[in-house]
Amino acid sequence: MTRDDSWHDDTWLVAGGRPDAPGQPLNTPIVPASNFDLGGDLLYARTDTTPTWTALETVVGGLEGAECVSFASGMAAVASVFAMVPVGSRVVVPADCYQATAGIAAAGEADGRWSVTRVDTDDTQGWVAAITDGAGLIWVESPSNPLLRVADLHTIVATARKDGSLFAVDNTFATALNQRPLDLGADLSVQSATKFIGGHSDLLAGVVTTRRADLVATLRRNRTLYGGTPGALESYLAVRGARTMALRLERGQQTAGVLAERLAEHRAVRRVRYPGLPDDPGHALARAQMVGFGSVLSFELAGLEEAAAACRNVRLIRHATSLGGVESTMEQRAVLDGQEHMPPGLIRLSVGIEHPDDLWTDLDGALA
Repeated sequence: MTRDDSWHDDTWLVAGGRPDAPGQPLNTPIVPASNFDLGGDLLYARTDTTPTWTALETVVGGLEGAECVSFASGMAAVASVFAMVPVGSRVVVPADCYQATAGIAAAGEADGRWSVTRVDTDDTQGWVAAITDGAGLIWVESPSNPLLRVADLHTIVATARKDGSLFAVDNTFATALNQRPLDLGADLSVQSATKFIGGHSDLLAGVVTTRRADLVATLRRNRTLYGGTPGALESYLAVRGARTMALRLERGQQTAGVLAERLAEHRAVRRVRYPGLPDDPGHALARAQMVGFGSVLSFELAGLEEAAAACRNVRLIRHATSLGGVESTMEQRAVLDGQEHMPPGLIRLSVGIEHPDDLWTDLDGALA
């Protein structure tokens, strides 16, 4: 099914990727096939695709008016983008970003493939300077993980366009419902479908969208050669999860706003990081380039022990990693490998779809 230009995003999420011929199933089925009878369009799953992958790519690509390539995990998607970087060039990544992305950048530098420059997400002039010096890849994460800093995507993209650098945005926190990096001029928009697209903490998958035919071909080639193909069950679950993503995100970010305001007034909380708060440093930028502020926030307690106690004492909120599920999760960040530089009392909270009053009662009790 092709998207009607008059349809809203939440309508497309329900309608996209469905079979539409008479007698076909309403939902694209799980197709656990590695190979196909010769003579048709499909030959071998790794080199071509399967109907289940195609449904996922149709749904996600239709949100951004672009081509989507799906992968076995968010990191498989990230790795496929980094594989495009010419040997001997430079990559620019945020100082505050997903630790596995920082890890792949550091590993490539250690292997002599490229050099790495780290820039604070909200340091616009730092990004401009880094791009002007020349780079093979500009990788921006906005809002950032886990400090929720907001990058000035308009200015950074404009600079990258002049320089000719490949520009990619990790859009996992915002999702394509809240932010459209491709509309702002980015070459690539990357998401971990494990998070908000799947939405139920039961799959691993990643997606990359682009409007450049050459990059689509390169992404598919990388997926074929490196074997980063998504599973049939995972693709099916991601499509099923995407059907309700608009509803889940709307509920989650409404509740996140309520919790952020209450946490900001709590005696045990030293700082709340959420671009939806009017006094947040990234609020004005977020309003300019995002539709909503998302359902992830961070807050800081006095130190390591206080954060650990809060995570131990929640009952409804799950003390777990990852984010974007129907269940709210929170975790202490500074105790994780690669996150030791984070504020000691920082807790990242992914807000699910539970009743906001129940979540607040749980948080308030844990903080006490």
